[in-house]
Amino acid sequence: MTAAATTNHKPQTKNPLGWFLSEYLGLGLTVLLFLALAPFTPGLATSNNLLNILGYLLPLLIVAIGMTLVMISGGIDLSVTSIIALTSVVGAKLMTGDAGVPTIVGVLTMLALGAGLGALNGAVITLLRLPAFIVTLASMMFLSGFAIWLTQSKSIYGLPGSFLALGQRLPISLALTVVLALAAHLMLRRTVFGRWLYAIGQNATAAHISGVPVRAISTAAYAASGFCAALASVLLTARLETGSPVLGREILLDIIGATVVGGTSLFGGKGKIAWTFFGVLFLTVLDNALNLLSLSQFSITITKGAVILFAAVLDAVRSRFVVRSS
Repeated sequence: MTAAATTNHKPQTKNPLGWFLSEYLGLGLTVLLFLALAPFTPGLATSNNLLNILGYLLPLLIVAIGMTLVMISGGIDLSVTSIIALTSVVGAKLMTGDAGVPTIVGVLTMLALGAGLGALNGAVITLLRLPAFIVTLASMMFLSGFAIWLTQSKSIYGLPGSFLALGQRLPISLALTVVLALAAHLMLRRTVFGRWLYAIGQNATAAHISGVPVRAISTAAYAASGFCAALASVLLTARLETGSPVLGREILLDIIGATVVGGTSLFGGKGKIAWTFFGVLFLTVLDNALNLLSLSQFSITITKGAVILFAAVLDAVRSRFVVRSS
């Protein structure tokens, strides 16, 4: 028997760290978290609470999908919560009072405004070659202040019933989220745009030399992030029955945290919509359980911050292990 034949028949051993490298690690951790906390958390496993988890998860997942696209390209968008707030009050103003535009017009205006603000962020970042962190931070501050000025810090009520149904009927919210998630998944996996997005995140200079329209694709990623923030604003505004200038202010940590926990790299070039879903699910279950345990707000924030830090360290360790084993 030849050496080659001996090599071909050599039994293969399983990698003991296969679970650690699996892309389903986030889902596995969510299941373990739920099973560990359910016996000690009153009401966690009830049907009503599971529906509450789903209701909170959907708008968070929508924004996180947009954040995933931006982070794959190597950027970050801190302005998403301010876009949520501004589109909420603009849409509410249009659909109430003297304007009273139809629901479809109000929703389309919100979505167009969100996409436009995101595209503006992307254009400033790419054309002026400024850090995404600084540009989107400044945008967050400006848009948040503008939303408060526009409403004089007052919420807007009296939204039409046809609009409220978008956020209060779970099947509608679920359908919108599923369609968006599938579209984003197929775009990343099956289109040239998706391949270009990964290429930019891995090495923007090499992608440019290879003929990738880096500026246009990066700007489109930020436009998609703004669109997703506006769609989440539609669901949140409808569910709360009010246009609020501070809507979404508290969920920026959850958005970025869920994306990172899911495995999307902070350095770009790596990420999947399924991973983001697992991250959002994990953080939503954790947040829900901590609230049911009646912990103080600062305790919840500390715990979530520790989990996000752990996820970032875990991502770095996994990436180094993959490089060394390849």
